[in-house]
Amino acid sequence: MKIGNLILLLVAVMATGSISTTYAQNSDAKKTYTKVVDASADNVWSVLRKMDQIDKYSQNVARVEWSGNMGVGGSRKCFAPDGQGYFKENIVAYDDTNRTFSYSVVEGVPVKGMVNSWKVVDLGYMKSMVVWTTNYDEFIENPQMTFDQFMGFIDSSLNEFVGNVVAEAKM
Repeated sequence: MKIGNLILLLVAVMATGSISTTYAQNSDAKKTYTKVVDASADNVWSVLRKMDQIDKYSQNVARVEWSGNMGVGGSRKCFAPDGQGYFKENIVAYDDTNRTFSYSVVEGVPVKGMVNSWKVVDLGYMKSMVVWTTNYDEFIENPQMTFDQFMGFIDSSLNEFVGNVVAEAKM
């Protein structure tokens, strides 16, 4: 009887989709950014989910070239404002219902094996929390940028990006 109850519980958990959000809720992340915002989760997600429009919300991206599906299997190449650099990302997980997506950074950054995830959590009362996590294998030493400079760049980029996404979500 106990095994039967355990199987029913497992089926119930799987049916609710609780297991599908593991990318965006990784407690072992190398870096996590969270921000509680005064906007509904649905409104924030409606902006954040437009993965091909990152250039509208980040001063570090001048234009985006999108290829493939708008979701898993899609890919974006984001070009720097000076036209000299770019980074390329592949969408590896996407869940509209749970407001999450994850992408691997495959070119253009000084790290190996980087996978980043976004999640928007509904806090009720027209508030939500935006969560971004990253995992990567290792930082690649290089003459252009130290590890601390890279982390500082990520912090400032996230603050600007999330601020712009939330401003759009409030419109």
